[in-house]
Amino acid sequence: MTTAFDDYERRLWQGRASAYQRSFAALCGHTGPALLDAAGVGDRTRLLDVGAGTGTVAALALARGAAVTAVDAEQSMVDAARRAVPGADVRHGVLPELPLDDGGFDATVGNFVVNHVGDPAAATSELRRVTRSGGRVAVSVWPAPAPPLQQLWGTVSAACGLRRPDSAPLVAEELNFTRDPDGLADLLRGAGLTDVSAHTVTWTHRADPEDWWAGPANGIGVLGAMLSVLDAAEVAVVKAHYDRAVAAHLDGDGRLALPTAAVIATGQVP
Repeated sequence: MTTAFDDYERRLWQGRASAYQRSFAALCGHTGPALLDAAGVGDRTRLLDVGAGTGTVAALALARGAAVTAVDAEQSMVDAARRAVPGADVRHGVLPELPLDDGGFDATVGNFVVNHVGDPAAATSELRRVTRSGGRVAVSVWPAPAPPLQQLWGTVSAACGLRRPDSAPLVAEELNFTRDPDGLADLLRGAGLTDVSAHTVTWTHRADPEDWWAGPANGIGVLGAMLSVLDAAEVAVVKAHYDRAVAAHLDGDGRLALPTAAVIATGQVP
């Protein structure tokens, strides 16, 4: 069963694989090795990568010798991942009802996936369903409150007096979870996983400022939703605020450099 939030996410990401690859793919891909470690992925592991995006985690798993199946809800991402990772079996699939058999994988990972669904508990239960007994499920989310890198968008939107548009629903409060290690661990336990653990990883992300802007400029993220209801002149004003905000965080090479963090949790299927 899908929610209004799920329907919104499908519209938000439609046709945006190229913009994602330019802007946020490297950021999201940073957690790939740690996520695969948490799931115990190695040589000949039958791995399912849910929410594969443009294929970063799938490629990392193939390099470890895993047999990789990858799914994504957005067709442009599926197409991009197929091109980038020809050794993986890449399919279209939408949580919480994946077109896959019960227990078909030794490990299942979802890199920044359960934060993009309207019913995180149902999605996590689906990740468990497709994983064999004794296999592991590992997921990652962005924490709340947001780390400095993600706070940048809030700084820009506040400076411009922007607000989340009415067309951008939130996850229903009764279905949501706290975006911290305890909340993510509880989500996995609620799905029936055992031996659950969760931790936070931190790093400094570096990106070309224009590439970083390309995400919201192409409708991605909360700021992207805000920009989508503005005209060109209004977007230009926001971009000017962005340029001023970024200027304080450039490294010696002129790249945006800010600390960020992610929460990774893993559990075992009984």
